[in-house]
Amino acid sequence: MTRTFDHLVGEAESVSVDGWDFSWLDGRATEQRPSWGYQRILGERLAGVGSVLDIQTGGGEVLAGAGPLPPLTVATESWPPNIEKATRLLHPLGAAVVADADEPPLPFGDGAFELVTSRHPVTVWWDEIARVLRPGGAYLSQQVGPASVFELVEYFLGPQPERVRRGRHPDDAVAAAAGAGLEVVDLRSERLRTEFHDIGAVIYFLRKVIWMVPGFTVGRYRDRLRELHEQIESDGPFVAQTARFLIEARKTG
Repeated sequence: MTRTFDHLVGEAESVSVDGWDFSWLDGRATEQRPSWGYQRILGERLAGVGSVLDIQTGGGEVLAGAGPLPPLTVATESWPPNIEKATRLLHPLGAAVVADADEPPLPFGDGAFELVTSRHPVTVWWDEIARVLRPGGAYLSQQVGPASVFELVEYFLGPQPERVRRGRHPDDAVAAAAGAGLEVVDLRSERLRTEFHDIGAVIYFLRKVIWMVPGFTVGRYRDRLRELHEQIESDGPFVAQTARFLIEARKTG
């Protein structure tokens, strides 16, 4: 049975967007995954260290699912609902969750960790990452690349300037890592297909990934959302390209 626009909107507005679990989108949206398998690589790195800091852990789902955690495992998060969720998930696994504003400095001493990780960080404070790493330690991160899902962003915001479209370019990450004294040992990037099968999936995504369309609310964009709903109903899924890159950098010395 075809669900009405109002039903889909009400459903997507009422569901919780806490944490970094996107399972609500199962059957409603699909995202092609990068070929490298971040969580698998993370698990391999965790197995070889005694200490790790996971920055901007969200609800802790990725870290918790990567396998046994090192004896010293700390995760940071800034959003109160995610802090609570990550605490419930990670504390039983032996990890500490620290509330942090995602602004420098990180609340840890110099050389505190053998490994620093982050999946889809909003900001990357390279100097701070280098500071808290021990000599020989590594930073592993999967990040959102340039113009990711911009078909959807520009549907609501209109064409974006080139400087905005180029933001989060992996070349800039390499330069920033080098500037902080880190040596990039692995860099991979891919563009991947994403499909939104109903307008509820679009609303949920934009409520959860709040930096895609800043200030997004259903009320503010209701007319545009209705137009997109009609487009999906007549033409099929809304298709966008997701950009991802994997970067691993080591602290020499």
